[in-house]
Amino acid sequence: MGTSGTDSKEGVKKRMPKIKGWKDDMVCPECGNTALITDAKSGEVSCPVCGYVILERDVDWGPEWRNIDEEDESRSRVGAPLSIMYRDHGLSTVIEKVDEDAAGRKLPKEVKEKMLRLKKLDAISQVNTSETRNLQQAVNILEIYVDKLHLSKAVAERAMLIYRNALKAGLVRGRSIRSIMAAATYAACRMMDTPRDLREFEKAYPVVKRKTIAQGYRLLLKHLNLKVPVADPKIYLYKIASKLGLEERVVQEAIKVLASASSKGATVGKDPVGMAAAALYMACQETDQNVTQKDIARAAGVTEVTVRNRFKGLKDVLEGVTSTQTPATN
Repeated sequence: MGTSGTDSKEGVKKRMPKIKGWKDDMVCPECGNTALITDAKSGEVSCPVCGYVILERDVDWGPEWRNIDEEDESRSRVGAPLSIMYRDHGLSTVIEKVDEDAAGRKLPKEVKEKMLRLKKLDAISQVNTSETRNLQQAVNILEIYVDKLHLSKAVAERAMLIYRNALKAGLVRGRSIRSIMAAATYAACRMMDTPRDLREFEKAYPVVKRKTIAQGYRLLLKHLNLKVPVADPKIYLYKIASKLGLEERVVQEAIKVLASASSKGATVGKDPVGMAAAALYMACQETDQNVTQKDIARAAGVTEVTVRNRFKGLKDVLEGVTSTQTPATN
């Protein structure tokens, strides 16, 4: 009896699933199949080939869908996710009802007065701190840039994170909140490869000038050790081309022009918007598009002189490449 019991236990151990880690793929111990099926209701993980149940109760990481209050149509019992956009990351405490308890019974006079004092103290503690007011003003300014520049949620959260780090480092003291917030938003756009230049920032919120944003941006780079990649002129091509209604083949030709110029180091130290505009103008000439330098400059937000100078520099570099490669081919 003892031997058979031991053998049966060993047989059960052999049939148990072998899970190496939390993220490791599970394999059916019967047939070795890796394409398993998960039942969301029962939490079972089973094999569709042989029917072996690998896990009887899996962990459900989703919200709890029990509807306790019959009057409420929504069954979700979870709140909004944490967000760095809020001053308290979305974990605020709100005292609303002070005249009755959770069961709906009226509170005594002494308890009601105590709750009123607590509600007033809670409101004062949440609003009247300097850091809270600072963050609230910063969020309001950030919402202006998000709305005017059509920024994504990821860029907004990165900008808010940069501003919070600047606030902790004491960089906001003695400087305007809007200038540091604008600089943080510009740095977030650069880090997230979102093509927005200083001209667009000034146009979106004229109170903060380009020079002020540039000064704040250099301040953040110096003290926060931000790793901002060098702006690639290619990310501005589609933006300029969409304003002019150009075809895809024109953009692809401009990408080839920028790739050739970049291989020769012609784009180093140059304004990426101006380089993109010049490359797009050269591509329009190659593809016989009736687009003038004035149209390109207006769409890119630069002057005609910038487009002309950058176009001349690209032309000289590319013609130099052609002249040096021609004898080698002959």
